[in-house]
Amino acid sequence: MSNTNKYEQFRSKPRLPKFATPKTYDLYLKPDLTACKFTGTVNIRLEIVDDTKFIVLNAADLSVDSKSVRFLSDNGSKGFEAVNVELLVEDEVLVLEFAEDLPRGVGVLFIRFDGTLNDQMKGFYRSTYEHNGEKKNMAVTQFEPADARRCFPCWDEPACKATFKITLEVPSDLVALSNMPVVEERVDGNLKTVCYQESPIMSTYLVAAVVGLFDYVEDHTPDGIKVRVYCQVGKASQGKFALDVAVKTLGLYKEYFATPYTLPKLDMIAIPDFAAGAMENYGLVTYRETALLYDEKHSAAANKQRVATVVAHELAHQWFGNLVTMEWWTHLWLNEGFATWVSYLAADGLFPEWKIWTQFLDESTEGLRLDGLSESHPIEVDINHACEIDEIFDAISYRKGASVIRMLQSYLGPEVFQRALAKYIKKHACSNAKTEDLWAALEEESKEPVNKLMHSWTKQKGYPVVYVSVKDGKLEFEQRQFLSSGSSGDGQWVVPITLCCGSYEAKRSFLLDKKSQTIDIDEPSSLSNSWIKINVDQAGFYRVKYDDSLSANLRYAIESKSLSPMDRYGILDDSFALSMAGQLPLSSLLTLMGAYREEPEYTVLSNLISVSSKVARIVADADITLVDNVKTFFINVFQYSAERIGFDPKQGESHLDALLRGELFTTLAVLGHEETLKEASERFQAFLEDRNTHLLPPDIRRAVYVAVMKKVTSSDRSGYESLLKVYRETDLSQEKTRILGALGSCSDPNIILEVLNFLLTPEVRSQDVVFGLAVSREGREVAWNWLKNNWEYISNTWGRGFLLTRFVSAIVSPFSSHEKVKEVEEFFASHGKQPSIARTLKQSIERVQINTKWVETIRNEKNLADCVQELAFRKY
Repeated sequence: MSNTNKYEQFRSKPRLPKFATPKTYDLYLKPDLTACKFTGTVNIRLEIVDDTKFIVLNAADLSVDSKSVRFLSDNGSKGFEAVNVELLVEDEVLVLEFAEDLPRGVGVLFIRFDGTLNDQMKGFYRSTYEHNGEKKNMAVTQFEPADARRCFPCWDEPACKATFKITLEVPSDLVALSNMPVVEERVDGNLKTVCYQESPIMSTYLVAAVVGLFDYVEDHTPDGIKVRVYCQVGKASQGKFALDVAVKTLGLYKEYFATPYTLPKLDMIAIPDFAAGAMENYGLVTYRETALLYDEKHSAAANKQRVATVVAHELAHQWFGNLVTMEWWTHLWLNEGFATWVSYLAADGLFPEWKIWTQFLDESTEGLRLDGLSESHPIEVDINHACEIDEIFDAISYRKGASVIRMLQSYLGPEVFQRALAKYIKKHACSNAKTEDLWAALEEESKEPVNKLMHSWTKQKGYPVVYVSVKDGKLEFEQRQFLSSGSSGDGQWVVPITLCCGSYEAKRSFLLDKKSQTIDIDEPSSLSNSWIKINVDQAGFYRVKYDDSLSANLRYAIESKSLSPMDRYGILDDSFALSMAGQLPLSSLLTLMGAYREEPEYTVLSNLISVSSKVARIVADADITLVDNVKTFFINVFQYSAERIGFDPKQGESHLDALLRGELFTTLAVLGHEETLKEASERFQAFLEDRNTHLLPPDIRRAVYVAVMKKVTSSDRSGYESLLKVYRETDLSQEKTRILGALGSCSDPNIILEVLNFLLTPEVRSQDVVFGLAVSREGREVAWNWLKNNWEYISNTWGRGFLLTRFVSAIVSPFSSHEKVKEVEEFFASHGKQPSIARTLKQSIERVQINTKWVETIRNEKNLADCVQELAFRKY
């Protein structure tokens, strides 16, 4: 063993030294699907740009044959053998030392290596599937953010772009796919060698290979690009919807970005074991089955929408990410925020009846929710080690990122925005870009101070709440940082304010770039008589708090349907957040919720459902005597919609009604609505007798499964056993995750423990365990003890990917006491540092502290019981 101080100059560095830059990788891989190992060689054509006797690149979990390492200068005059080959394990860096300085200029580096097809769903890994009743392995790559190094030695940084020539040697009866089309296939007995066309220049995290048994469906774009959806044998028909979406989306993006798709083919493939939702590898996009496959008979409307938006998101990356790539992970939000935003643009183009831009507000809400924590982070984060990257694939990079892009597009106007984007793509195609490059393109096209405006949104964490009040016939605005804890922050933003008075005919806008500002209204009389809505259609990433008179006018405007659905959504969402932060009494929030009783819009009702379940939980923690009346009130609020929509789908009903039905009856079941529980029980019995019964359409299955679990107790387990039977018999991933998501609804702690233990059995794929972690309020303590007792196993199994963070947030966040904060802190402190969950743990603890403070505020609220009683028994 060498001493640990050797090569100190290459340790603990965020990025590789710049001695050499790769140009082309000639990569050969031979996976052994039985032994779950692989061997490989790589010839890297690179340019030595500095005097050095070292070549330093990334490698992890690989065994490098040190005798194989050699460098040959381009003129072929001299070969150099490595005198030392050292893998710096903690840094995931491979140091190759030569006896003398290598000649500047182009040369070729050769390395032979081998590795394991791991079960971690990262690097080059194995996934399992069944074919004709036999369990088989497939080999799959997942390299984002920094796991190409687990498959072959490389410069595993997004800015180190190169071209790739890939060759796979695989069993001759299997399908072998990579980024590019096949140029040659040679069969030799039961093995075949498949060579692929050289790729365009791209980053290592986009390299892909998949080997297994697959069926496919195929189509072509009008430009002749071949598009295929691959899936397990026998499931090909479930790929048709995604195929259709992909073909149309490629055409839509070609027009929007004014640049055609750059590869000759696009393959999309469903992988049975996959940690993320999907991955945008150039020309070979990999997906979870639930995000790519759609079964006409057994998939819900929500599944259909998810497939469409995920496909649109991944295909957006073929331009924004693959063709133009972020320079470093600090700019991850550029990739993810933009792809999230533009996937809505595509979905709206393909399915206008989905009103997807109203649904986009759910993305904003998730972004606002995370960014209201003091333990949030800026959109742009300094990354100092590969292990820190996973945690920023979160609601800030995706959802806040998408929301500030929507805010900017709304401010600049869609035409200017599109022209600037097209120029940005053309200018940076086949290279890398930073956030500032995008701002520069938008500023040049719009002549607006984009950099100044956006700097405050990407460089600092958080967002403002804008206080609005009427004084002397004028509107006064004041901005302060919003924190869910009710604490004060010191951030300040350049806020694009929009407002309407009494109608949407005239919209005013200005930039609030100071702490406070006063503006005149043309007709001061309108201030007292009609509604004023700030942040029109919720286009801005901020919250608004109105004074009492403005609030009252808005409540009447909601009841009279004078406001747009987006504005009705925004008022509710802001009020909920302000109540949590102790800035609005719970009685005011509940009274406002009553105004939504006849709400017609799916997205607004969906948010009302979400708010009601959170309020019901926090009230139970604050004062158990209020719970029955609060539940009665919520059931009454939802009664109008439940009667309108009914349990059974109607002929020709909208996609949005189908979405609403599932969410509405799930929430009525959770609230303990007797009629819903009874109806669900009867329908479930019919389903057990006949799996094709029309009485249990896919859209209400989750609601029915939740209702079934609500009735399960240790002495009456039949519903639980029946659901497990359905789980074991289905091969549809969407059905399995539906059931897993319902099992935790049971109120019996003993059953909850059984459910949690079931999650750790081989019957549940490790990617799916997170769906079962949301448990009822009665099961919280059991879940926490279960997490502690199984932490070592959970940490070892999921600790090398971002799924581990879900265990922490799902189980810790719902609590609401100082004692629990202390307990959680002590437990994790005694189990050593884990950088991959550090941020999530802090955020989860902060959520517990916020809940605790909210509980105390509710307990101190005078007349709350009277208000709740009045609302519960109000006759409409």
